[in-house]
Amino acid sequence: MTGPAGPGDSAGPVAHGRPVRLLLVDDQALVRSGFRMILELEPDLEVVGEAADGRQAVEAAARLRPDVVLMDVQMPVLDGVAATAEVVAAGSGRVVVLTTFDRDDHLFAALRAGASGFLLKNADPDELVAAVRAVARGHALLAPEVTRRVVERFSAPSGAAFRPELVAGLTDRERGVLRLVARGLSNAEVAAELVLGEATVKTHVSRVLLKLGVRDRVQAVVLAYESGLVRPGGDDAGERPPG
Repeated sequence: MTGPAGPGDSAGPVAHGRPVRLLLVDDQALVRSGFRMILELEPDLEVVGEAADGRQAVEAAARLRPDVVLMDVQMPVLDGVAATAEVVAAGSGRVVVLTTFDRDDHLFAALRAGASGFLLKNADPDELVAAVRAVARGHALLAPEVTRRVVERFSAPSGAAFRPELVAGLTDRERGVLRLVARGLSNAEVAAELVLGEATVKTHVSRVLLKLGVRDRVQAVVLAYESGLVRPGGDDAGERPPG
């Protein structure tokens, strides 16, 4: 699932008429080669560089200014989480974290560091291409089959206090929209659930991002869990607002 970008994006949507510039970051050359082969089959995608560790990634991103960085997490010298934070802070590109999921305990940290989303390394080629295009257009990438598992696993660990003040500035309607977005619903699905027009939902989502001061939908989901608005296991705080 994808959603609109919010204020403070590190890199704006790619203009029509030029290829999406990509930086591939993984400590395994075979992985990088495999991704390059898939991505360069598409005329609108261009791999402009590769890096074998996080430090190389930060330097290459600053030099090449890619639109999207495909970032592995577990790497030598500087891991993908720290590299993501530096790339995003420098405005050197939008980051999609690549992971095997079952071995990776750093996804939540990567999202908090500013990643625009994440993708499983065993994703189908079509999923990889679609993810790159979506993020390049300024959307955030939320893969429904993994997003809830990741956020529920790494947000609000046992004994941690929720922070409801994080969403105190939202209206009831905006909280309801955010709650459904955090549950993995698309704008169209939120619209159907709340009996609203999809354009109205898009407006609500944009306002939520602005009020929360987050860059995109992924960051909003993380914050929804941290605040306690949405809780692991589905025991959400409060009731869904009326139509």
